[in-house]
Amino acid sequence: MKNILSVFVSIATQPAILVALISMVGLLLQKKKANEVIAGTIKTFAGFLVLIGGAGILVNSLTPFAKMFQFALHVQGVVPSNEAVVAIALVKFGTPTALIMLTGMIVNILLARFTRFKYIFLTGQAMLYVSCLSAVILVSAGLGTGWLTILLGGIFEGTLLTVTPALCQPFMRKITKGDQVAMGHTGNIGYASAGLIGKFFGDESKDTEDLKIPKSLGFLRDSTVSITILMTIVYVVLAIFAGPSFVENKLSSGTNYIIFSIIQAGTFAAGFVVVLQGVRMILGEIVPAFQGIAKKLVPNSKPALDVPIIFPYAPNAVLIGFFVSFIVGTLSMFAMIALGTTVIIPGVVGHFFCGAAAGIYGNSTGGRRGAILGSAFNGLLISWLPLLILPVLGTLKLAASTFADTDYLIPGIIIGKLGNYGSTALITGILAFILVVILTSIILNTKDKR
Repeated sequence: MKNILSVFVSIATQPAILVALISMVGLLLQKKKANEVIAGTIKTFAGFLVLIGGAGILVNSLTPFAKMFQFALHVQGVVPSNEAVVAIALVKFGTPTALIMLTGMIVNILLARFTRFKYIFLTGQAMLYVSCLSAVILVSAGLGTGWLTILLGGIFEGTLLTVTPALCQPFMRKITKGDQVAMGHTGNIGYASAGLIGKFFGDESKDTEDLKIPKSLGFLRDSTVSITILMTIVYVVLAIFAGPSFVENKLSSGTNYIIFSIIQAGTFAAGFVVVLQGVRMILGEIVPAFQGIAKKLVPNSKPALDVPIIFPYAPNAVLIGFFVSFIVGTLSMFAMIALGTTVIIPGVVGHFFCGAAAGIYGNSTGGRRGAILGSAFNGLLISWLPLLILPVLGTLKLAASTFADTDYLIPGIIIGKLGNYGSTALITGILAFILVVILTSIILNTKDKR
């Protein structure tokens, strides 16, 4: 049993393999020729590896950024990191996490098949993390690791990962100028909030991508050039504050701290270019292949893909969102120090991916102002909500880290608080969640028929 679970988790948590298999199934259902099936499957697989590789380059270039920031400000506290929390929790909750993940995937497919929310969540690591969060909270509430925890956790996860892409889809249509893909990330609640804030408080006519640049600075229109220059300035300034001794002894292995900073900034830009290429490859293959599954198994369904899928649509909003979110996180950290609470140190990776996406969503409905306000609000959420989820995860003593994204934090806090009132309240809350989703689908479908 454990070997089977291990194989399942290995496949499901590797998005390149998972999406390649889905692409293959889609092409087979369309009765494509063998050479087309092989080519489409391999291109999807390679495209996702390119995307993941690009994201990895971005993360690696941000690591010294985070270390310089923390050293320069001399702060200690909790750093939100999904990977760190899950790595600790899986040691104790590995089996229920895997079974919840399997159940959640089935629930997601069933809801997509029989409700109006036609979204198949395909970001494997996010599914694993939500499963782990579910296992931690349900077991901590006293439900044990038996079938009830597996069933309830699967219902919660599957419902959450069906609904959150639906919240984002109205904005995804504006961002992508189409309706072929959905957002499959665990920051969706924050992104949808950013889109709404942009809609009500922004100015859609002033798009971040239409920033007026003098002819003499026309080279800045190239996103690779502008990202490299901006990140170089940021890295160099931060390195100066951290000091040459720290950078050269702890981070750069003796390389001059200014040169090291320039290389890291260039590496960040290179990672962005790689991500763009991966996105192009994926969209060119997965969307046509997915139509085969949509027609045969889940009519009109859409693949919900990881967050970098939208970065090419608004590169300026990516940078605006990142910096605004990170600044908000830094100011929040100082406020926590002043208030004497647990200090949440801004996680650079979380603020980059979630802040960038929030900037894009805010821009889609509210232009530059929407990008700033939307990413600022998302920055507040991922800075302050970790304080509320820490008590829920207290039985695991995860004091050094916590979950980072809104779709862990907000639902996690809710079911964690329900768990404080006993297992009956928790069971009722989870069942009510899926019931509300089903009833909402029925009501909306009825309205559409009128």
